[in-house]
Amino acid sequence: MPEHAAVSRRTLMGGALASGAVVAGLGSPAAAAPSEGAPARRPGQRSMIGVPFQEHPTVRVGLVGLGNRGHGMASGWAAVPGCTVRAVCDIRSERARRTADKLVAEGRPRPVEYGGSADAYSRMLRRDDIDLVYIATPWEFHYEQGRAALLAGKHVLVELPVATELKELWDLVDTSERTRRHLILSENCSYGRNELAMLKMAHDGLFGEVTNGHGGYLHDLRALLFSDTYYTDAWRRLWHTRSTASFYPMHGLAPIAAAMDINRGDRMTTLRATSTEPRGLADYRGRFVPEGHPSWRETYINGDLVTCLIDTAQGRVIRAEHDVSSPRPYSRINSLAGSRGIFEDYAGVDSAGGGRVYLEPDHGGHTWRAFDAYRKEFDHWLWLKIGDDAENNGGHGGMDYVLQWRTVQQMRAGLVPDIDVYDSAVWCSPVPLSVKSLAAGGRPVAVPDFTRGAWVNRRTGLDSRPGEMPPL
Repeated sequence: MPEHAAVSRRTLMGGALASGAVVAGLGSPAAAAPSEGAPARRPGQRSMIGVPFQEHPTVRVGLVGLGNRGHGMASGWAAVPGCTVRAVCDIRSERARRTADKLVAEGRPRPVEYGGSADAYSRMLRRDDIDLVYIATPWEFHYEQGRAALLAGKHVLVELPVATELKELWDLVDTSERTRRHLILSENCSYGRNELAMLKMAHDGLFGEVTNGHGGYLHDLRALLFSDTYYTDAWRRLWHTRSTASFYPMHGLAPIAAAMDINRGDRMTTLRATSTEPRGLADYRGRFVPEGHPSWRETYINGDLVTCLIDTAQGRVIRAEHDVSSPRPYSRINSLAGSRGIFEDYAGVDSAGGGRVYLEPDHGGHTWRAFDAYRKEFDHWLWLKIGDDAENNGGHGGMDYVLQWRTVQQMRAGLVPDIDVYDSAVWCSPVPLSVKSLAAGGRPVAVPDFTRGAWVNRRTGLDSRPGEMPPL
């Protein structure tokens, strides 16, 4: 990567990028040849790669969707220096009031409330005092609301996934390029402490030449999926009645893609998917859900475990998994391997870092070592700088707040975002691509090049330089 000063003291291999085609492709994004199959840009439409935010003295945020996730994130936004929650919106007006009351109780200014109808968010978007729209509604609304926010001249942070159809992903890319506004996947796990340390280790060459990685979302959600209150109108459970797909692998896939420099010297080229039979939800319902519950009228068609094997242009392989229907401990898998070693997270080892490593020449004897020392050595500057604040102000171990703080910092300082619309699109593409592959009996399907050829150019992303939050 350009801003990595020197090769690792442990290896002369350099960073994670392979040589050859990547080096040959160096140059400006505008000079890159469009990839085959990518739709042509409209006249005047330009890439958003490398485009910084305009500097914002204060970042004014509007929140859309105030269920569990949106309501929980409100306090974090308000706690970031130089950020204020200007407006809150939910189709249920009482939720907007609840979130506004919460912010006032925390000593923050009261945001303007919107609600009471499905188009309430569009009224909020007409405000000229909102810089960033944060969307945390059910999946089926993300594309429409994200696109509308871009067209209203706002930058957008969208919870996973940003869209569920390929044509929608392409439209978000094109709309971002036309409006010159950023749309970013709210991928908090990309800012996880272990994930960022793994990224630094990869780019410092500790794994040698990275060859493969595993990531995904393995989370027993059965009790929450059948809860009458947790997912409003059972929206998440109902997705399991509609499609056979890898709905939500991005939490583990995105950090692996970042460590492999996807869109920054490598790209995903093909995806092939497999699926187990759908057994878990029906089994759980039969044992724990009383007859007469609305779920007894449902038929579940999505497999319990959907696995995607993704090939890259540089010859790497990524395994991305999704399973929320089986009894198991939580895991995002989070594993990276190369010619000189391997890291595995969620390994059940007794260590503060929670992971295990085996790296040459440091280790031998076919024995795993705890990750703790490496996490300390390769701790990302964001965690060194705001780790204590993150743990006090954000959920999921603090990575929610790190995401929020970094987003605001980039907007206030006028920086290029760590995660752009092209990352967001390709990380979410396994949702529709898995549908296509499974429908074709597991045959490979092409992964679109949302960068239109600019993936060959090395550039920074989550491996950012240390920086300060601009003074208030």
